[in-house]
Amino acid sequence: MSSATTYSPHQLSQNLDAARPAVLEMARYIHANPELSFEEVKAAAAITSLLEQHGFVVERGTGGLDTAFSATIGSGELVVAICVEYDCLPEVGHACGHNLIAGSTVGAALALAPMVDELGITLKAIGTPAEEHGGGKALLLDAGAFDGVGLSLMAHPGPDGRTSNPAGTTSQAVGRFRATFAGQAAHAAAMPHRGINAADGAVLSQVAVGLLRQQLPDSNRVALFVREAGVATNIIPDRAVVDFECRALTLPDYESLLSRVRACFEGAALATGTKLVIEDIEPLYEPLVQNLELSAHWADAFGSRGYDVSPASFIAGGGSTDMGNISQVIPSIHPMFPIPGSTEAMHSAAFTAVADTPVAYEAMFDAAYGLASTVAAAAVTPDERARFIGSAYHPATAEVSA
Repeated sequence: MSSATTYSPHQLSQNLDAARPAVLEMARYIHANPELSFEEVKAAAAITSLLEQHGFVVERGTGGLDTAFSATIGSGELVVAICVEYDCLPEVGHACGHNLIAGSTVGAALALAPMVDELGITLKAIGTPAEEHGGGKALLLDAGAFDGVGLSLMAHPGPDGRTSNPAGTTSQAVGRFRATFAGQAAHAAAMPHRGINAADGAVLSQVAVGLLRQQLPDSNRVALFVREAGVATNIIPDRAVVDFECRALTLPDYESLLSRVRACFEGAALATGTKLVIEDIEPLYEPLVQNLELSAHWADAFGSRGYDVSPASFIAGGGSTDMGNISQVIPSIHPMFPIPGSTEAMHSAAFTAVADTPVAYEAMFDAAYGLASTVAAAAVTPDERARFIGSAYHPATAEVSA
């Protein structure tokens, strides 16, 4: 057990300040070298090299994922996982600020590293690729990367103007699918009656989903695009592919929504005489469960840096994350931290630009302090420490975290 009953915020800040130049260089490098899901070779190499330089023992290729890793320091009974993200979006690069996530989480890990024995923790910085698309955390959870972990956390940047208190908030579950319509090719002028138009199935499915939206709850979301639907105007398309996703705040609501959306595609196939196959293309992202004790520690620490941590007046921010899967079985938090003065929409080129500014990097270091302080506070609070150790994740006995 930890012999400490308190910790020094000043020492934590000093540790973070000592790591600041290297962390800043790493975060800027990741922003300048955006890499898509499961392709984050440069980012993973930069992060693991830095962690090794500070005494972490690094396992690369964790869970069979080439760009995942698990970096460990300490041997305390309380096992803490800090989740590091570093993938980007297509075309717009780091428009979700994952360079700042990498910086804040690695910064927190380096701030805590000299204190692991004092705090009585085993600290793991787990590199989780493919958050945007691919569900890296869900895959790593299934592969055993989080076995034995008692608490987990990370923080995510966003525009200014909202509280950073995660208590009472959640995220939407999301499932992503590919619908393939198979028809019959034919000459579009000489014998159109011989064709079965797969593109018509794609069009009708879009119309049906569009009409369905009028009857959906405000918290439900459906998005789709046509990936493929023909190759030439004089050929009746015999194949059309539509990618779609469904989001809802709870898993039962998600299942209900998915059933209704699938019916739109099935109806389109029936009407056009096409054959339809719908397949999962990513793991299900589950809703976030924000741990109240960790939320309180984060609010204390991040609020001390001058940020708004008043109680949230909203439930969800209109997004999804595979951190939800972790939070369902391990006490976790996933707070949002603002880039002061920013109004740019996430997932836009404008947010990509603001994620590489001095004010964004200052917010990143404030978030790093908030994460590190949250871990330290939980580690030295006896009743919390005992609960987190007792609820350590073991798949055979896993239950929903609180």
